[in-house]
Amino acid sequence: MAVATFIQDGAAIDHTPGSAVAAGDVVVQGDLIGVAKRPIAANELGALSIEGVFDFPKATGVGTAIAVGATVYWDVADSEAKEDSETGANKQLGKVVAAAGDNDTTVRVRLSQ
Repeated sequence: MAVATFIQDGAAIDHTPGSAVAAGDVVVQGDLIGVAKRPIAANELGALSIEGVFDFPKATGVGTAIAVGATVYWDVADSEAKEDSETGANKQLGKVVAAAGDNDTTVRVRLSQ
């Protein structure tokens, strides 16, 4: 008898938000982070990408550069990627795939859960 039943490839997961989600919004569910590639209306079934490479906002200024290969976390309060997990308050987003300098407003990240 089969123990597991295949549902989907897993690059995206089903999501029914309680309030509308815009394209590009980052959705945190526990330790799982997804990105809406398309708008999802409140209480309507949509999908969140949990794999792929995305540009995320980051802080600017001295000391905010992020190197390739660094692990970054999503700070919900600041709506930005950063290297600090803030003792688990920020959830792991993924690995940086293109260096971001102090003056860069975004950082390119490969999602990894």
